[in-house]
Amino acid sequence: MATPVPPEADAGEARELLYEAYNELQALASELGGAAVALAPAVVVVGHQTDGKSALVEALMGFQFNHVGGGTKTRRPVALHLRFNPRCDEPQCRLLSAAGDTDEHDEAGVAARPMPLADIQAYIEAENLRLENDPCQFSEKEIIIKVEYKHSPNLTIIDTPGLILPAPGRKNRVLQSQASAVDRLVRAKIQHKETIILCLEDCSDWSNATTRRVVMQVDPDLTRTVLVSTKLDTKIPQFARPSDVEVFLHPPTCVLDVSLLGDSPFFTSVPSGRVGSCHEAVFRSNEEFKKAILSRELEDVASIEDKLGRSLTTKEKDRIGVGNLRLYLEELLQKRYIESVPLIIPLLEKQHRNTTSKLCEISHELSGLDGAKLKEKAQIFHDSFLTKLSLLLKGMVVAPPDKFGETLVNERINGGTFTGSENFQLPNKMMPNGGMRLYGGAQYHRAMAEFRLVVGSIRCPPITREEIVNACGVEDIHDGTNYSRTACVIAVAKARDTFEPFLHQLGFRLLYILKRLIPISVYLLEKDGEHFSSHEVLVRRVQEAFKRFAESTEQSCRQRCMEDLESTTRYVTWSLHNKNRAGLRHFLDSFVAPEQLSVNTLNEQFSGLNDNKQDRAKGDSKSNHSSDTNSSSAVPETRLVDLLDSTLWNRRLVPSSERLVYALVHQIFHGIKEHFLVTTELKFNCFLLMPIVDKLPALLRQDLESAFEEELGSIFDVTQLRQSLGQKKRELEIELKRIKRLKEKFGEINKKLNSLQVRQ
Repeated sequence: MATPVPPEADAGEARELLYEAYNELQALASELGGAAVALAPAVVVVGHQTDGKSALVEALMGFQFNHVGGGTKTRRPVALHLRFNPRCDEPQCRLLSAAGDTDEHDEAGVAARPMPLADIQAYIEAENLRLENDPCQFSEKEIIIKVEYKHSPNLTIIDTPGLILPAPGRKNRVLQSQASAVDRLVRAKIQHKETIILCLEDCSDWSNATTRRVVMQVDPDLTRTVLVSTKLDTKIPQFARPSDVEVFLHPPTCVLDVSLLGDSPFFTSVPSGRVGSCHEAVFRSNEEFKKAILSRELEDVASIEDKLGRSLTTKEKDRIGVGNLRLYLEELLQKRYIESVPLIIPLLEKQHRNTTSKLCEISHELSGLDGAKLKEKAQIFHDSFLTKLSLLLKGMVVAPPDKFGETLVNERINGGTFTGSENFQLPNKMMPNGGMRLYGGAQYHRAMAEFRLVVGSIRCPPITREEIVNACGVEDIHDGTNYSRTACVIAVAKARDTFEPFLHQLGFRLLYILKRLIPISVYLLEKDGEHFSSHEVLVRRVQEAFKRFAESTEQSCRQRCMEDLESTTRYVTWSLHNKNRAGLRHFLDSFVAPEQLSVNTLNEQFSGLNDNKQDRAKGDSKSNHSSDTNSSSAVPETRLVDLLDSTLWNRRLVPSSERLVYALVHQIFHGIKEHFLVTTELKFNCFLLMPIVDKLPALLRQDLESAFEEELGSIFDVTQLRQSLGQKKRELEIELKRIKRLKEKFGEINKKLNSLQVRQ
């Protein structure tokens, strides 16, 4: 009859299996960057420089491994997977490598290099020295060490760089920058809800919340924070009265939150001195170091009892010393491990399915690396890319705006602004949808709307008297002046200089918006499972073909608009530039005084029209007019003589002539502006936007077909592709084995834990 296994043995076996499984899970999650790392409970040590973080971590481990002392000694987080092994008289350390390293692998498939403790110390010190001379100063990438030792607890501890309290002032900007970097790094390490935060405070007054200030930004109620007062041996002599010690041992609830993990702080001291064989070393072995830690704990209890004048209760003693802290953390972490097991199993199942799916895709891709199938893939990518491109122009909401959208401010920075000679720029608040993050057709429409608003609000530039006189010049048959010609010369010159820059700005802006469609289209393909990331040459070729087509189409469209602007500013057609004669008459009436110039006379001179020749002939044939009639007809004749004297025979610029030129220039400029706006928008829509829809597909297909005729390698790098896919397949197969192994381990652990609960 078999001897029944006691429950304690089963529980111990389950715990051993649990620690081993979590170590493997932590290493796998670190390499894959997956969410599994968030579910693996760990103790993260947080404290300021010289608070004794690394010394406390070493005391918890039972041996020394790091460089401790003043200043910043830890510049990379050190993740220690500690495992109790009574058979290891000396620490057995393995340095876990990053994914992709070609080091030896353990049975779980984790890259691990066995290292003597001295080499581990040298490696950490070398990394700290390297980062000290690096511009970044700190790194978030963890140094992962797997340790088995007879004095180590079953814990996962992450030692972080010490927080910095820099002095204010510009001269301390470098230190202030380092302090911000460390602060961000530490907060990133403690943000996961499964993390246990070991918050170190080196103070004798609990109201000074130096480290808690940072921790409470992530854990406001301290519900997952264990508070530790370090360097207890230096604080005890500072207390003069027993009441001060009582307050220190039992902080009031107004100072510390009642929801603090563990209910009250822990108090620790670590003996100073290093382990080694040199004359500077205080301890000759880790055994001596371990004994010194225990001795220090007993001395601290005796000193406190001496100060209080009474013996400490069992509960108070349980809060003093590294040993009690280690026991508490080990029990707490074990509880968290057990609670997390049911959550990890579904996560591993999902990861197993995803990895299996990826492996099947790569195997299928490897089997299709022949000419016919590759051509078929190229056609599929071509059609899919054009489909996504068309959907983006028509409008869709699948692509996240926070990632691909642009506000008007960002669009102006990256794609240029609409500014003329006076640097006028439309305020964002006046532009509809200016603050929205748009892409595709919506962004194209907003840019065109901004162009209309900016150009439509432009007024005719100022006209100087010198410009008017210089524009008069000399006629080829007489030395008189023609102010209608003068106005045309000034108006077309002003219009050309004003509107031509906007033409180039619009082309550049719209081309930028169209080019932005490429990464969004690729994202949509990947999102829908139509990704071609392994066919980089094909993707790059299609993208380059699209860019070339868009650039050439924009240049051709802009040239068409330029020709139209040149024709509009080369020859003035009154019906085009002034709409009709009534509009011109309205403008002239508003600028020219009636007593100086009659409307009929203006029409005769500037419109080139004869107002009723028959009436004029009839008036000439009548010889028996009364003297009153002759007297009244003399008034227009006098005004006509005055007009000719001021506008034709005399080059002195009188106010009436100046106002006349201003009126004509403004009217012509306005006509050119309206024509420019309408034709430019129409041409860009017809000759830039529409070719993307109806001409681009044929061009891309022709480009692919010509490439197939030349050489298949111009689209697919088959050799490189086969090698990269083979490497990915091997990596996924190793990953799949590790996930399967972990899934089986956690399943077995879950069964054992459930059976123990039933037996209990």
